[in-house]
Amino acid sequence: MEQARRRERRGPGRRRGIWAVVLLGLGALLIVEVGWGGLLFTKEYDLRSVPGPSMAPAHPSGSEVWLERLAARDVARGEVALFAPPASWGVDADLLGRVVAVGGDRISWAKGDAALTLNGKPLVEPYLKDPAVPAVVPFDVTVPEGRMFVMGDNRVDSADSHIRIADDGGSVPMSAAWGVAVGTPTGLLVAGAVALLGVPVLLTGGGLGIASLVARRRAARAL
Repeated sequence: MEQARRRERRGPGRRRGIWAVVLLGLGALLIVEVGWGGLLFTKEYDLRSVPGPSMAPAHPSGSEVWLERLAARDVARGEVALFAPPASWGVDADLLGRVVAVGGDRISWAKGDAALTLNGKPLVEPYLKDPAVPAVVPFDVTVPEGRMFVMGDNRVDSADSHIRIADDGGSVPMSAAWGVAVGTPTGLLVAGAVALLGVPVLLTGGGLGIASLVARRRAARAL
C-alpha cells in the first residue's frame, strides 16, 4: 500500500520529466539542426533591390528580387542575371538584365523589325514592357564564346548590351554574372518557420522540467 502511494506521488512529476526531456531535445533539434540548415540555405540565395527601371514590368525599380548564387554553371538564355558591367560601360553598380543570347548566338535587330532575330528566327519575348519596341538601336552581333548579350525588358529605358555595341560588341563575360533571378525560395522560409517553432517547444520543455522538479520535491517531502 505504501509503495503504491509513493508511485502515485511520484507519477505526475515523472511524466512531466519525461515530456520535458522529449520537448527539450526536440526544441534544440529544431533550432540547431533546422536553423543551421536554413543558414546554409541562405548562402545560396540573396535578396536584392532592383537597381533602376530597365527590368520593368517583371522587376520594377525598387522592388526586391531573390537571386540564386551561381556556382559552376553559366547563365542560360532567357534568365535574368545580376552582373557586374564592364568597366567601359562606366557603371559602378551591379546591373540586372535578361540574357537574350549566349556564346555562338547571332542576334540582331533592324529598324522596322517586329522582334529581335536570334539565329535567323524571330525571338519571342512575352516579358517586354512594350512589345512594339524590341530595341531602340539597330545591331547585328555574334556573341563570342564565354560571353552573353544582356538586355532590359524595358527597352526604351535600358542602357544594355545593344546600346553598348562599340564595347566588345556589347557582350558581357559570363563570369561577370554571379546570380540569377528566381521565385521566392520557399525552402528558406519553411526552414526559418520551423526553427522559430523550436523556441516555444524548448520553452515548454523547460517549463515542464521545472514543474517536474517541483513535483518530485513535494513528493519527497510528503514521504
